[in-house]
Amino acid sequence: MNISWDIILLIAALLAVIIFLPRMGILARLHRAQRDAARILREDALKHAYHCEYSGIPCTLDSVAGSLGMNRNRVVSLLEELSSRRLISHSGAEITLTNEGRGYALSVIRVHRLWERYLSDETTVQELQWHEEAERQEHRLTEDETRELAKRLGQPLFDPHGDPIPSPAGVVPEPKGKLLQAFDKGDAVRIIHVEDEPATVYAQLVEMGFFPGTTVKILVSTAEKIVVEKEGETVDLTLSLAANITAQRVPPTQFKKEQRTLASLQIGSNGIVTEISPACRGLQRRRLMDLGIVPGTQIEAELRAVGGDPTAYRVRGAMIALRRQQAELVFLEERTK
Repeated sequence: MNISWDIILLIAALLAVIIFLPRMGILARLHRAQRDAARILREDALKHAYHCEYSGIPCTLDSVAGSLGMNRNRVVSLLEELSSRRLISHSGAEITLTNEGRGYALSVIRVHRLWERYLSDETTVQELQWHEEAERQEHRLTEDETRELAKRLGQPLFDPHGDPIPSPAGVVPEPKGKLLQAFDKGDAVRIIHVEDEPATVYAQLVEMGFFPGTTVKILVSTAEKIVVEKEGETVDLTLSLAANITAQRVPPTQFKKEQRTLASLQIGSNGIVTEISPACRGLQRRRLMDLGIVPGTQIEAELRAVGGDPTAYRVRGAMIALRRQQAELVFLEERTK
């Protein structure tokens, strides 16, 4: 089959357009991808340096390499670039952020924590996926988009793990609370932060029911383990798990040995809602509150389906149906007639 030179030239011209077209051509896209990848590495390195600074631990070449999963030679080049941009400085082996570098790091962290807040409050994305999703978005959102997101969420101060969200001006409150192992036997404490990295450790803590807002009592605190009482059960924690939990001491009266749940309310009985479990988050928590289930509300169990689930409750003159799994997240004090 003979192909005319006109067709060959047309094909060549089309290929040239596909490859070299400004902004949308293959070369432009490759260049943009490389530029974005380099920017993401810079931002991740600055984040690591800030986390070291905030935690009071040294930031070194090896710690950056471990955080980014890169070899030392590549990290040396990266740090030289950050230094040339006046984002970091060296003091012996230790790496410190400049004011400009700290501001840059905080802007990235602000996006990350706002996005986690968005995922927890506005979506059905599973909790163990929040961090990974936020890792992607922190490098994508513009300043205007971040400002709009914060406004939509009501300018939250903390992410769902209890980490403070930096202000637009880069203001972050000083760390509060102490690690769980710093408390004494008999102390009642409220969890204010659960570290979400590494993911495997965080998954264990979520499975065990540790969330910001949970109140526990220290039963045992030794060099080997921590034992706490939580919602009527005893939980053993290794020190590696406990090291990911920060808490504050509260008056003993705020620790309730065991709380009645809405699921235990017998048909015909009523009670007063005391709180919604800290384990109930996001859209599920909002739905309960929209139904009028908030502290101080009187609620009565009126009808249970054949098989025991769901149960119909009367709340503020309206009838609502809740599954047992939902009702177990509502704590109350039963009223006697």
